[in-house]
Amino acid sequence: MKLKYKWICGLLSASLLSATMTACSYPWSFWDTEKRQDQSGVAVATLRTEEGQKENRIETREAAGTEKNGGEKQKDETEEDGGAEESDPAEAAEKDFLLPEQFDYREHGRCPEVGSQGDLGTCWAFATMMALESSLLPEEVWDFSEDHISLKNSFGMDQDMGGDYTMSMAYLLAWQGPVREEDDPYGDGVSPEGLKPMKHVQEIQIPKSRDYDAIKRAVYFHGGVQTSLYMAMEDEESQAEFYREETFAYYYNGNEPSNHDIVIVGWDDHYPRENFGRHMPKEDGAFLCVNSWGAEFGEQGLFYVSYEDKNIGTHNLVYTKVEEPDNYDAVYQSDLCGWLGQLGYGEESAYFANVYRAKEEETLEAVGFYATDEHTEYEVYVVGEAKEPEKIRLGRPVVTGRFGKAGFYTVPLPSPVNLKKDERFMVAVFVRTPGAIHPVAIEYQNHKESGATAKVDLSDGEGYISADGRLWTRVEAEQDSNVCLKAYTKRK
Repeated sequence: MKLKYKWICGLLSASLLSATMTACSYPWSFWDTEKRQDQSGVAVATLRTEEGQKENRIETREAAGTEKNGGEKQKDETEEDGGAEESDPAEAAEKDFLLPEQFDYREHGRCPEVGSQGDLGTCWAFATMMALESSLLPEEVWDFSEDHISLKNSFGMDQDMGGDYTMSMAYLLAWQGPVREEDDPYGDGVSPEGLKPMKHVQEIQIPKSRDYDAIKRAVYFHGGVQTSLYMAMEDEESQAEFYREETFAYYYNGNEPSNHDIVIVGWDDHYPRENFGRHMPKEDGAFLCVNSWGAEFGEQGLFYVSYEDKNIGTHNLVYTKVEEPDNYDAVYQSDLCGWLGQLGYGEESAYFANVYRAKEEETLEAVGFYATDEHTEYEVYVVGEAKEPEKIRLGRPVVTGRFGKAGFYTVPLPSPVNLKKDERFMVAVFVRTPGAIHPVAIEYQNHKESGATAKVDLSDGEGYISADGRLWTRVEAEQDSNVCLKAYTKRK
């Protein structure tokens, strides 16, 4: 079976960025593409820019980086859900809960402190840290560093070039952060070496685009939802016809895509449509959002965005599992830039695997990987003494389950697996994602691009993909990629 692929979130060259993007964030919108087949039978696509000139032999989503704001597998007795939609009691309770018609983090001690990005393109970093901080409130109060995430990630972009959710997820899931603001203050352009993360982010869910019920439930039960909109203003001192300063109300009904990251921290189903002034939506209702322009903007940094806004709630993240930094002793990984693309065989299912070498006597406790869309079923396998990975045939899965939402998940193993020092071990996963044709998340190296691009290191991984779990293809050699699959261990 021919291997097919789909790239997402590929960072474009600096010249194209400057030509097509004008603000802090430009996340996950599809470019217009024309699919075709190459001579080997591998699916490819021609990328057409707005100018209709630049081509690229990949199917891609819009650039992750931007400039600063200037404008039937039968389950067995080993099955565990690991957050499965149907049998997870917590998720079932969330789904059945009757949401209030109005909800405001400020009334519950859950609103994060408002920060100011100044004149740098770091709205994505502020949105990330405020959303993360809100997920820990009110029990824990943190002030995480925006400087560190924007300077110490694995992407080759300056603070004035912006960023997006891809970078947020990659930085946190790689345990590169978060660190405390006091250890790396914002705005000096310098980030100290050797800072350790104060938390380990182990799960990030991606609420479905424009699913306001899912967004509200994420806010109510988990934390602020990092999202984006088209911001017609440049900063807190600017004015725009889409923003009514008297009521802190914003509603954009044009055709521009998102260019600015914010955090949803509440809603009001009866927020009057008249509050939006001349550009008035058809119905009442708005999300309460935190901006990154300091307390001088809006109502002490907060403002209302109409449910009918063109972009609000289209691209979303919520940090649903944030643990202490001693939960595991080590993470084995080769995807420091995270989910940049997808691989598959033109079908809903595929196998993928990574081979790692144990650094010491340890126990394998959990694995982490992405569900690239909703209702992804999975099976996890572990193979010790993996000397010839290309020829390995998998036995019984050690754990199975299903994820209701897209996102990154950590799946604990029912029983830890003992690893000897220097032992080569394989972690493999089978996924079936309804409607998908490229269900496997990968970190992608694009040799043809230059300038602002992910600093992908293909030398640190030994990843494989398979259609049947028997014949394996090495992805670093064949697809210029690393498999997004992490292994978490504890020392003996």
